Amino acid sequence: MRRSHVTTVSLLVALALGACTNAKDVLEPSAITPPATSTQTLPATSGNTAAAVAAPGGPATTAAGAPATTTTPVTSAQSAAALAKTRLQIAPIVGASVEAATPLTAELQTRARQRGITLAGSADQTATHVLKGYFSTMSEGTDTTVIYVWDVYDPAGNRLHRINGQQKAPSVSGGASGAGDSWKGVSPATMQAIADQTIDQFAAWLGGKAG
Repeated sequence: MRRSHVTTVSLLVALALGACTNAKDVLEPSAITPPATSTQTLPATSGNTAAAVAAPGGPATTAAGAPATTTTPVTSAQSAAALAKTRLQIAPIVGASVEAATPLTAELQTRARQRGITLAGSADQTATHVLKGYFSTMSEGTDTTVIYVWDVYDPAGNRLHRINGQQKAPSVSGGASGAGDSWKGVSPATMQAIADQTIDQFAAWLGGKAG
């Protein structure tokens, strides 16, 4: 009788444990999803991303792993060499009065020498570039604006480059007194400023070609 009772209890315990095991398989969250405290493994980075990080002392690379391309800037030495080889001839100014053209031409020559550009005379056959300027004025009330265009030619007469712009002129005589006298309202300082800008732009163009 006692043995039967023990056997019965053992069977009940075994059944209870089996039931608990089956319920855990269904109800335990860890059986469906990873535990909240588990460490998640980040996805490995792609080969392209890894290639974007250059090794110490190694060449820079792009995100795709290819070597980064750079544009070689024109050095000051290259620019200076290009200017030193230039012989600039300044043609007679078209459109400006003699009073306005005189300080313009003088400053063109001064600025060119400052930038290391050699000037060639009108009869010099060794000129490498010829600079021709065309000028006009636009008056509105007491204000006068100088409009200019410079064409750069080679010795054969082919146009290589164009420089243009405009400069507002502080009046030296209270403004223009008439349509034909608009140049009287233009100060020498205005024409000198145009000359400086012109030579600087010409030098920048030559320096850019040196690369």
